[in-house]
Amino acid sequence: MSEKSHQITSEKPGKLDTTDLKTGLTSQQAAQRLEQFGLNELEQVKPESIWSILLRQVNSVIVWILTAAAIVSFFLGDDLEGFAIIAVILINAVTGFMLEYNARQSMEALRKLDTTPARVLRDGKIKEIPSDHLTIGDILILEAGDLIPADAVIIEVNQLTIDESALTGESIPSQKTTDKSPEDAPLGDRHDRLFKGTAITNGNAKAVVTSIGQATEFGKIATMVSEAKRTATPLEAKLDALGKVLIWVTLGMASLFLIVGIVRGQEIKQLIETAVALAIAAIPEGMSVVATVALAYGMLRLAKKKVIVKRLSAVETLGGTNVIFTDKTGTLTQNKIEVQALRAAGEDLTVHIDLNKEVGSSMLEVTNGDPELIHQPEFKILSKIGALVNNAQLDSKKSDRKELGDPVEVALLLYARAAGLDLHQLHRDHKRQAEQAFSSDTRMMATLDKVGSGYFIGVKGAVEEVSALCNWQNQEDRNKELEISELMAADGLRTLAFAYRQTDEKPDDNFTQEQKLTYAGLIGFLDPPRKEVIKSLIACHKAGIKVIMVTGDHPATSLKIAKQVNLVGSYEQLVLTGKDLESFDFTSAADQKKMMECHVFARVNPAQKLDMIDFYQKQGDIVGMTGDGVNDAPALKKSDIGIAMGLRGTAVAAEAADMVLKDDSFASIVHAIEQGRVIFENIRKFIVFLLSCNMSEIFVVTFATFLNVGSPLLPLQILFINIITDVFPALALGVGKDNENPMKMDPRDPRSPILERVDWLRIVFYALVMTASVLGIYWYAISQLGMIPQQGNTITFYALSLAQLLHVFNMYSGRLHLFNNEITRNKFIWMALILCLMIMAATYYFPFLRQILSLVTLDRESLKLILIAGIAPVLIIQTVRLLFPQSNKGIL
Repeated sequence: MSEKSHQITSEKPGKLDTTDLKTGLTSQQAAQRLEQFGLNELEQVKPESIWSILLRQVNSVIVWILTAAAIVSFFLGDDLEGFAIIAVILINAVTGFMLEYNARQSMEALRKLDTTPARVLRDGKIKEIPSDHLTIGDILILEAGDLIPADAVIIEVNQLTIDESALTGESIPSQKTTDKSPEDAPLGDRHDRLFKGTAITNGNAKAVVTSIGQATEFGKIATMVSEAKRTATPLEAKLDALGKVLIWVTLGMASLFLIVGIVRGQEIKQLIETAVALAIAAIPEGMSVVATVALAYGMLRLAKKKVIVKRLSAVETLGGTNVIFTDKTGTLTQNKIEVQALRAAGEDLTVHIDLNKEVGSSMLEVTNGDPELIHQPEFKILSKIGALVNNAQLDSKKSDRKELGDPVEVALLLYARAAGLDLHQLHRDHKRQAEQAFSSDTRMMATLDKVGSGYFIGVKGAVEEVSALCNWQNQEDRNKELEISELMAADGLRTLAFAYRQTDEKPDDNFTQEQKLTYAGLIGFLDPPRKEVIKSLIACHKAGIKVIMVTGDHPATSLKIAKQVNLVGSYEQLVLTGKDLESFDFTSAADQKKMMECHVFARVNPAQKLDMIDFYQKQGDIVGMTGDGVNDAPALKKSDIGIAMGLRGTAVAAEAADMVLKDDSFASIVHAIEQGRVIFENIRKFIVFLLSCNMSEIFVVTFATFLNVGSPLLPLQILFINIITDVFPALALGVGKDNENPMKMDPRDPRSPILERVDWLRIVFYALVMTASVLGIYWYAISQLGMIPQQGNTITFYALSLAQLLHVFNMYSGRLHLFNNEITRNKFIWMALILCLMIMAATYYFPFLRQILSLVTLDRESLKLILIAGIAPVLIIQTVRLLFPQSNKGIL
């Protein structure tokens, strides 16, 4: 690099340009490059239109069939019936539209981070300009606290550390230098590069802009977020598949009915009307509404557990998840640096600092080693040096605690205070006289303090440099410390060495080199794991859920955390890095096996996270992804269920995710999985209920026609039953919560349909029992009691309505007693039954409703028949259950 100019290459097409390091770009150069490369902003993504969202609500085959039925009704002159069908379509469409309307902001958070001002050197002067007017070759002037507005290469640096956790997942700030990094180095190891969207925690620098807008690493992630296609959730896909089955059932039954009627010479108009009735009977119009309410109720339950659900179907999806990719920083760990390992005088300790305890109480806990050592002079001097060779600030109060400075230096202050040092008294006694700042050349920091009439020299830094300044009895002792430091680093710890010297005479400016120092020891730092994670991971294991760590952090650190939270065994050594994945062939059996066996992936970039999620999805798994950083956003959107951290997470991650954890707790994920499993079982249960009721209507109409005993049900009556007597009990089933131990069972097979063969057998059995009961009464009323067709029709309407209402009591799991189960304990079931019975009574006692539904008044004998037909199915089914208890695990 020339001292006068710096040559850069744009990632967009263009010639090589140079920047004068003394004066920066001229205004003319900047204007030309803005014209050539464009503004430093992310591409605007057009949100989905309101009309597109609305169209999607009515763009389904089931809606088309109902629309066709309405058109036929109008054509035949049954306007009331046609309007009723259209009303059902509109209710479903409006419900779905309202729930999806707020999902159009997926890229807004990315653009919000794009409005910070930037200081640049132009025309030889430092100017502040809008960040979107930065261009290739601009020289950035950066200080602590700044948000970096573009990708750049460093040309001058002074103690610069950058918080890149949102981009790389690494919790420890990255030290930056002017030393050129390898071209193929991962983002976290590019120490001469700065990246848009990261924050400066300490120091200052000058850097030349190399990439702007969409070409930055941040912009590339934004592109992946916008391009990541969110496929239909498993529930949506399964309900869609179920709808297709119902369509074929409808077409088959209607076609068969028309053919038989034509062969018999029946009137065409009557045949068409009955075919419409069959179409209405075959389609559970209220299913989507019931599913929506069930999911919404689950969403409210999760909100009480501090889980915010953005997409309703995400609740059920999480219940079916069998693979969870989790970020490390902020999800499994606390996203803060903490002193964990101490070494002094040849002794080793592992410690934990409880920040929730008041200052002065037992904040410091020795978790491994002799607790008495912490009070020995060798360990006290270690904490003293850490507090003195330090520029961070720490509020002494527990409440409203303020921490300012480099996170490692903050951790040293917290440790010193926990170890019993009075920080205010320490700094009153030690008056700083001089400081040798950390640099990439010396790799250490030193301070000179006046203490009374004497002086205290403290040094911290890399163990190689610090130990070289110290007195050693022999070289073996120094080599031992170097070896211990390497072992600590291999164990995932970041290490610093400490040394000191006390003297009565004031040292000269080069006070660290004047005389040999006394070696004090080592301190190892780690981002500590969250306490609740271990229990949550055990729950996931029992529930048959595979948890995989995917992070941009260092491999050793990642494996260390994975072992601490019991994600992997203590002897596990397999860690795959992003560089390993670059050479992977995902079609190779050997590489696939290695992928499936690995639970820890480190130094992984956002694109590789997408590839891994795609790999597991192609295996048929339902994949959940947790994360909090910008680098997690594409994977959060690509996964079947994206879960963002709400406290420490970025706005970008929250916008891309389906769910947000307000407490950042992995335990909340377990609660959500449990709730999702309960909801899926409720959905399966009410679908069985709805379809068995609808199939009973089909059987009643079809069998009556084939037996030539008249038309026991009219289309509008069927529609009324579907909307009133089916939907309310189904809603009550959908919000039930008394499922037995949902987290002690393996996840359901993602490839299995929402209804399996045994469910269909159960539906047919239930429908046949209700059909036999209702048709039997209808036949008896017409042929034996000589009632007119209108009376028989009215009896059938009320009998089938009552039978379907009471049928809800057949929906309990079968392992419990008829009078004490999850159905009888569900207060919403009783509320639904009372409401429906009141509505049914209104249809009889209010003449205008009776006229609309073509009903007539009934005598006492008719009421007895209705009660018999309504109660008989429950008694028959429960008798079969009693006689054949083994069938409880099968058809019943």
